Amino acid sequence: MRRKIPESTLPKLNRSQMITSEGFQKLREEHDHLWRVERPDVTAKVTWAASLGDRSENADYHYNKKRLREIDNRVRYLCKCIDDFKVIEYHPSQAGKVSFGAWVEIKNEEKGFQNRFRIVGYEELIGNKDYISMDSPMAKALLDKTVGDEAIVKTKMGDFVWMTKIVKLNNKWYLFYIAGNKWIIDNEKPEPVYKIRMAVSKDGLNWVKHNKDLLANVLEENEAQATLL
Repeated sequence: MRRKIPESTLPKLNRSQMITSEGFQKLREEHDHLWRVERPDVTAKVTWAASLGDRSENADYHYNKKRLREIDNRVRYLCKCIDDFKVIEYHPSQAGKVSFGAWVEIKNEEKGFQNRFRIVGYEELIGNKDYISMDSPMAKALLDKTVGDEAIVKTKMGDFVWMTKIVKLNNKWYLFYIAGNKWIIDNEKPEPVYKIRMAVSKDGLNWVKHNKDLLANVLEENEAQATLL
């Protein structure tokens, strides 16, 4: 009789139960491969090894029996993930904002650091060095930010200030940049008046500018303002 594994021995899913559609598909593919391909194969090997008689020194039997338990545990875990996880799809309201599933490029000008990664569910991290969990301090600090916003990430070494540069959502790249639209003379020196603009790209190489101001003008008539993105 097969022993039932206590629920308490299963991995605890106490983190955000969200996953991208790509990540969810990979879980399904892994489950189907283990259940339909690998498990029947290993089961046949266990049956064959057991038919040889004495199992005490039968390495094939013990190895495949152990592998069978590993497969069963993993399949049970994947079933729970598939049932509990919520697939988060892109929505047009997320355009230009850092959200779940987005690729984000950030920089810290003071420290000279720059990085690029994707915010995903924790189950998608394995084998993906440029993915971070949405439960991480970095992801929590960046969510809902737009390009040019500062995000303060609290660490044991102190607070780090990061600035978003480029956001990728729904297979499109969004770049926010500053552009001068007029000049004024201040103390006999020309100073540019900058506006924040946006460009969109499908491949990250060819960009289409949206030539309109994204923020209302808050400057006085004789003021100039420059902002680094």
